[in-house]
Amino acid sequence: MADAQYILPNDIGVSSLDCREAFRLLSPTERLYAHHLSRAAWYGGLAVLLQTSPEAPYIYALLSRLFRAQDPDQLRQHALAEGLTEEEYQEKLEHVILGSKAAQQNPAEVRSLWQTCGELMFSLEPRLRHLGLGKEGITTYFSGDCTMEDAKLAQDFLDSQNLSAYNTRLFKDVDQDGKPRYEVRLASVLGTESALHSEMTSRLKSYEFRGNHFQVTRGDYAPILQKVVEHLEKAKAYAANSRQEQMLAQYIESFTQGSIEAHKRGSRFWIQDKGPIVESYIGFIESYRDPFGSRGEFEGFVAMVNKAMSAKFECLVASAEQLLKELPWPPAFEKDKFLSPDFTSLDVLTFSGSGIPAGINIPNYDDLRQTEGFKNVSLGNVLAVAYATQREKLTFLEEDDKDLYIRWKGPSFDVQVGLHELLGHGSGKLFVQDEKGAFNFDQETVINPETGEQIQSWYRSGETWDSKFSTIASSYEECRAESVGLYLCLNPQVLEIFGFEGADAEDVIYVNWLNMVRAGLLALEFYTPEVSSWRQAHMQARFVILRVLLEAGEGLVTVTPTTGTDGRPDARVRLDRNKIRSVGKPALERFLRRLQVLKSTGDVAGGRALYEGYAAVTDAPPECFLTLRDTVLLRKESRKLIVQPNTRLEGSEVQLLEYEASAAGLIQSFSERFPEDGPELEEILTQLATADARFWKCPSEAPSGQA
Repeated sequence: MADAQYILPNDIGVSSLDCREAFRLLSPTERLYAHHLSRAAWYGGLAVLLQTSPEAPYIYALLSRLFRAQDPDQLRQHALAEGLTEEEYQEKLEHVILGSKAAQQNPAEVRSLWQTCGELMFSLEPRLRHLGLGKEGITTYFSGDCTMEDAKLAQDFLDSQNLSAYNTRLFKDVDQDGKPRYEVRLASVLGTESALHSEMTSRLKSYEFRGNHFQVTRGDYAPILQKVVEHLEKAKAYAANSRQEQMLAQYIESFTQGSIEAHKRGSRFWIQDKGPIVESYIGFIESYRDPFGSRGEFEGFVAMVNKAMSAKFECLVASAEQLLKELPWPPAFEKDKFLSPDFTSLDVLTFSGSGIPAGINIPNYDDLRQTEGFKNVSLGNVLAVAYATQREKLTFLEEDDKDLYIRWKGPSFDVQVGLHELLGHGSGKLFVQDEKGAFNFDQETVINPETGEQIQSWYRSGETWDSKFSTIASSYEECRAESVGLYLCLNPQVLEIFGFEGADAEDVIYVNWLNMVRAGLLALEFYTPEVSSWRQAHMQARFVILRVLLEAGEGLVTVTPTTGTDGRPDARVRLDRNKIRSVGKPALERFLRRLQVLKSTGDVAGGRALYEGYAAVTDAPPECFLTLRDTVLLRKESRKLIVQPNTRLEGSEVQLLEYEASAAGLIQSFSERFPEDGPELEEILTQLATADARFWKCPSEAPSGQA
């Protein structure tokens, strides 16, 4: 059953992002701005390959070379002419690759690429199945022999130097005496030896920390970031205002020098750039895939405003200060001043990274969020295709619920995303003591509502939410935001903003809660029993909410094992809609208050005990979640693949290139993404991967540092 989790069907669903109308409405200058930002995002997104696994860059280079020589249909015809059957063409990848035109043109190079990544690509060796540190999984944010203890030590070192982990990787070596030596490598165009002086040059040196040697260097992903910078420079010429120009200038400084402080300055200008026609953000942003939870994956998006849905979000923003008062924690635990953010619905043109979310609340820098504000975006054309559901593929619901679920899932998800981003991620205060010893809360009068005592813990200067809560930070925060969405969707004012009243409003509430409960069960796919760990932050969050609502009792939620019409194990999720307000709301209220109080006070021990307790997956009755996990894997529907368009500059005009919703369309979109420098990018990626390959040999027994 475990191996079934890693098998995808050949007929996996594929959808295309539609942004044609939004792009058509752009002026020529706006199109040029969007084009160069998109180019910067796509180039930067290649860094994700180097942030994932040792073989990922080689896989990309191999497939790029394969499809530069032949498009999918030509490759298929070639394979059939070589004697393969249709079934063998789908299944015998090595035979297809080594018999391809690319292999005939460059046999040694293609064979070398295959030998480097072929076995690793398909390996189900336990350590290679999922992300993790050392012997617990694979990641290239850290060298292969780094342990969780090394990661904690490195975070303490970074905190001591007031350096952010967002744009770093950690590499561990052993000196002649057997002592560990650590390299903290910053992402930048410039290398450590550059003569150009900047705010970063004084940080590039050796340090002794708790008896361990640390070396801060830079130049990670340098040739990739050089291309990012080149297109950001070009985009500046088409910026709509001075804020966009200053924003791009600071991003360029950040990627050139390796400075997160410069990226923060750029983010300040981005926050101030209200209501742009072309919206974008780029950098080392989300820390979901760092096993320690501090390093950011490169991400870049470019999108155009959907005015109709944005108007609803603007009404939600206008009501935000009043709605914040409805949240179940004392006023002292809310920000001193609500900084009214931009909240727009966008049609995505470009989203580079490991996946496309439904909504975003950024920047993630705690200090900016607390004092400068943030922006919220809902990605409308992503919601339209990624979360559509066919009735026959709906699992774990009662037949009576299915039609209602399909009718209201989209509208209820719009409400949930809006509340999640604006009032979930946008709410709550962190209690901080700054470098001068001053507090941002009154130590004498603020009382912890859970203990009835004065505040006993807080964030010291240099500490952040991510650095302090590390491995649980992302999932805990997603759980808090999802819980806020469920809690506030019960408010009639919210539903009226989105155009729902009476029976329709009640159906939206029911389907929103039902969707969350079902998602908590589906989340079990992303739990790995062998190492007792979760692989996806949002999924873990939804499972925790399911546990909270089950704990509420009184028949609010039940999960019952059954046998399907096919004779195989199945399950049914039931939610009593008549008990959502009477049982569900009070349970969520208690849970939300505890989440926020522990977050505000930086109580890591209390936060871990609470969150990891609910996130534990056991076979204890009555739910027997480990057994249910087998059922979830048996009945899982593979996540859809998303085909994104490209832009192409023809003279002074930008053309939108769209592709069919198929595997061939997806491949074509990538092949045409880098039409002129495909070979160069293949070489860059393989050279960068090869330069660090020694760090991911089998994990050694090298000692960890002295913590």
